[in-house]
Amino acid sequence: MSRLVNNLMHHGYLRSDAVIDAFWGISRIEFIPEYLSSESEADVPLPIGCGQTISQPRTVALMLELLQPKESQIILDVGSGSGWTSALLAYIVGKKGKIIAIERLHEIFEFGKKNIDKFGYVSDGTVECYEGDGYLGDEAHAPYDRILVSAMVDEIPEALKRQLKVGGIMVIPVHNDIWYIEKRGEDNFYKEEFPGFSFVPLVQTS
Repeated sequence: MSRLVNNLMHHGYLRSDAVIDAFWGISRIEFIPEYLSSESEADVPLPIGCGQTISQPRTVALMLELLQPKESQIILDVGSGSGWTSALLAYIVGKKGKIIAIERLHEIFEFGKKNIDKFGYVSDGTVECYEGDGYLGDEAHAPYDRILVSAMVDEIPEALKRQLKVGGIMVIPVHNDIWYIEKRGEDNFYKEEFPGFSFVPLVQTS
């Protein structure tokens, strides 16, 4: 059994059945460089190349619990990196759902897409991977039930606010805080802030 998952449950980072099941089903070891495989159970961020990291598991657990993903939803995963969050979300939404994964860096994009398809999610169409600017989101598949952003911004991109469905939830790092955003109307956004985190920046294509 996974020591990491047990620890995250014990300390209250993993709470809901859907997210717990996803953590059991989608092992982090499949999303890190092979030379770091012995560190896969460590609750720390790990490098994945190009100055990027796979987030600390407790941070991923917190963000997914805030996001409240559900079966059959359409979810945008911005800054999908090595693919772990996309695969976790795919596990939860199932074959009736859809994950749109966006990654800007080509090398990381290819790494992440390959990792996600270790579970067949790219081949069966549950996850669609796009190399592009996360600030722009993906208008073609909007509106989204949920939007997860795994890199830091100074302010929430307008495109992401627009692409979130009314009643939808976005979880996004702003400065060193994680923000929970609930879209209650076209121009009505409820916000909660959770401080004390560190993320690589979401880089905007110039």
